[in-house]
Amino acid sequence: MSRQAEPGQTGAIPHGPTGHGLKARKLGLIAGSAEPIAVMPEDCAICRAEGLTARTTILVEAGDRQIVARLMRSTNDLVAEGEIGLSDEAWTRLGLSGGEPVNVRHPQPVPSLSALRKRIYGNRLAQADFTSIMSDLVAGRYSDVHLASFVTACSAFPLDLDEMIALTQAMIGAGKMLTWHQPVIVDKHSVGGLPGNRTTPIIVSIVAALGLVMPKTSSRAITSPAGTADTMETLAPVDLDIEQIRDVVARQNGCLVWGGAVDLSPADDIIIGVERILDLDSSGQLVASVLSKKIAAGATHLVIDMPVGPTAKVRTAQAADELSYWLEAVAAAFGVKIRILLGRGDQPIGGGIGPALEARDVLAVLQQRDPPADLATRACDLAGALLELAEFAPQGSGAMLARDVLESGRAWAKFQAICAAQGGLREPPVPSHRQVVLAPHAGTLGSIDNRRLAQLAKLAGAPAAKAAGVELHYRLGDAVEAGSALCTVHAESRGELDYAMQFYAGAGAIFGIEEP
Repeated sequence: MSRQAEPGQTGAIPHGPTGHGLKARKLGLIAGSAEPIAVMPEDCAICRAEGLTARTTILVEAGDRQIVARLMRSTNDLVAEGEIGLSDEAWTRLGLSGGEPVNVRHPQPVPSLSALRKRIYGNRLAQADFTSIMSDLVAGRYSDVHLASFVTACSAFPLDLDEMIALTQAMIGAGKMLTWHQPVIVDKHSVGGLPGNRTTPIIVSIVAALGLVMPKTSSRAITSPAGTADTMETLAPVDLDIEQIRDVVARQNGCLVWGGAVDLSPADDIIIGVERILDLDSSGQLVASVLSKKIAAGATHLVIDMPVGPTAKVRTAQAADELSYWLEAVAAAFGVKIRILLGRGDQPIGGGIGPALEARDVLAVLQQRDPPADLATRACDLAGALLELAEFAPQGSGAMLARDVLESGRAWAKFQAICAAQGGLREPPVPSHRQVVLAPHAGTLGSIDNRRLAQLAKLAGAPAAKAAGVELHYRLGDAVEAGSALCTVHAESRGELDYAMQFYAGAGAIFGIEEP
């Protein structure tokens, strides 16, 4: 039976012709979904009158804000008659503070669903179609089912060049844009798929120390154990608003913040949430995702890091050529100068996988204290490419200049200044649980399965558990002794550690050790 109205409670708020008024209650429910959740009593009179069953889609309005929510029905006292319970995501998106009336009604037909269905049936979409879809998506009119359909339709039937340009433009137009007074704004992006490889904080520190402007907005992890924002969050605040970003950049030439906090290409963050669940990251949506965020952030010069390897996101030279073509073609359509650097993708870069472990690698490189050599080299190569692309350094000399800035300590000083401007440098957390993975026999480390290694780190709790992840102790080609530690799994709870180790035991060969 549902909870009765408390003394002084009047029950349902009077409603007009457009819907039913209810009192909103925050449930403390984290749905972890792009789709907000609403809960009403099982014996709710409104639900009976309107035919609102469990899993129905409803429109919830609060003032000038509205969301499409998935309705759940409660058989206990979670919510009372005249109330509607809302997940944390729904509460935040409606801008509620507590006890406000909200209006509930059947949603109107979503205008862009005809365009979505057209794409599902294998037809190409025009600019107006993508603009309509992104508008409805950002306005909260799309359910998870609609979102999953859009992501799948654009993956199974790949976008062509015109569609990539149109989708990129639509994603930019659905959010805010940063503008800068400087004519050259540099940026960098990694295609991903390679554990570790946390070069961005190092690159920003190098180029900002030289005077170039690099307002770096980064994403959180999609399918990896950490994104740049996840890692930076262990070192400094990253949830800055636009005015705070402008202030940091004005003082330090650069920043390292989470792009989702400033509404740059907000459709991308919603789509990423569905891609994470489906474990999909198609080329067309990847191109639109990368370039919409960079263009919205004001970038004029962009370097792309593209690792290529059998267990990386980009597996073959042919796939790298194809993705490079799309990125260059779409960037050219928006007047962005771009350079793509292919790199080895057969093993992680750096020794740590997971937010805190990757942050410690970054600090080791910046402080020049026994740094992972591959991470330092890749960061200098990418920073050097940016310096050359921006015509700050002659062709062929950028990496050397970047190395000089790093080894002189100027990059470390700049990183500290950026973190201080963002709210203060802090120490990455440490795990409460660790377990060593031992080599079953002696030999040479001949292969590492990046995908399974990333899965191991995620099952240990990364990226949500910032201290969780995997610490590597060997590189490809190293001689391995029987019983030596191949890696150490870090976790914040015993249950997550045990779950990760069960996965390792049954996952097959993450580490391929070739016998002498």
